[in-house]
Amino acid sequence: MNDSTRDGVGSGEGTRAVRAGLPETARNEPTLPGPVFAAHFHLPGDVAGPYTYGRDDNPTWTLLERAIGELEAPGQDGVETLVFASGMAAISATLFSQLSAGDTVVLPSDGYQVLPLVRAQLEAYGIEVRTAPTGGDAQLEILDGAKLLWIESPSNPGLDVCDIRRLVEAAHARGALVAVDNTLATPLGQRPLELGADFSVASGTKQLTGHGDVLLGYVTGRDAEAMAAVRRWRKIVGAISGPMEAWLAHRSIATLQLRVDRQNATALVLAEALRQRPEVTWLRYPGLPDDPSHKIASQQMRRYGSVVSFTLPTRARAERFLDALRLVEDATSFGGVRSTAERRGRWGGDAVPEGFIRFSVGAEDAEDLVADVLRALDESAE
Repeated sequence: MNDSTRDGVGSGEGTRAVRAGLPETARNEPTLPGPVFAAHFHLPGDVAGPYTYGRDDNPTWTLLERAIGELEAPGQDGVETLVFASGMAAISATLFSQLSAGDTVVLPSDGYQVLPLVRAQLEAYGIEVRTAPTGGDAQLEILDGAKLLWIESPSNPGLDVCDIRRLVEAAHARGALVAVDNTLATPLGQRPLELGADFSVASGTKQLTGHGDVLLGYVTGRDAEAMAAVRRWRKIVGAISGPMEAWLAHRSIATLQLRVDRQNATALVLAEALRQRPEVTWLRYPGLPDDPSHKIASQQMRRYGSVVSFTLPTRARAERFLDALRLVEDATSFGGVRSTAERRGRWGGDAVPEGFIRFSVGAEDAEDLVADVLRALDESAE
């Protein structure tokens, strides 16, 4: 999994993650400077220079944005990253900066559960919204006349995968832009810009930062005009990351490869164990060779993620299972170093069965985690 940097020096993903976005070395200075807490900067005379006001730019953001860009599009020129206060801030900025009244957007019908709220707001602004499932590349059928295609692959929480290259080619042939929500995959699992997308958007709250203590989002894109519109939207709305959050995120990226590899490996072990349980149905993990998404996922993903989804027979059984777990926290979100699981139907925004479980695999030892899950399944049957 090695790539090459622009100067030809070999650079593996772990090396890139550890060194991404670091400034030039300077004697007696820290290798990663601390957060810059500043609402304003010294600015005598005419306005000049990169830092003028805290809502527009911050040196701590700059280093983090550089780091994310190096992971999303290593060795590529002309790529820009902008960080936001949350993943939804990044999603909203991309959609609302690119769309106007009379435009049409295609969204996944099985995507993140806040997307229906986004749809309602888009429609209130006079934007036509069409939806289709992620699986089977169903969004292809409703692309004509669209200005923007929004892809979520793997989808959350169902873990369906679509052929991103195919959808991008079809959208571009029709004059549409393409944004890919890369949250579940992370830049180490999938690089949407290399698959042809115009934007890679993600919630850095999840596995990118991985410790459950930071809210963050980002947009990475290659088109200068489109990214200028995203930047303008960030300025207007003020959905900016705090410097401390940006610094924590940058610090956390250094361990991204270590965490991703450990969590992905354990997720596959867990999925294989769950496959043996008769009470478990609708088990999904793109890394399983017999998963419906495995073939296309293996063609565009380098890692399959830390989330496993499955369904237990009833809501009561699912709740007993969650109560019986000892190493797993009953919490929302995913991608953290501590395993979490939840009965996703409790939120009411996902079209899933009452017993549907979204399980986020952490960094615990695989044998301990699997033993805890199997024990909880046994106990919850009573």
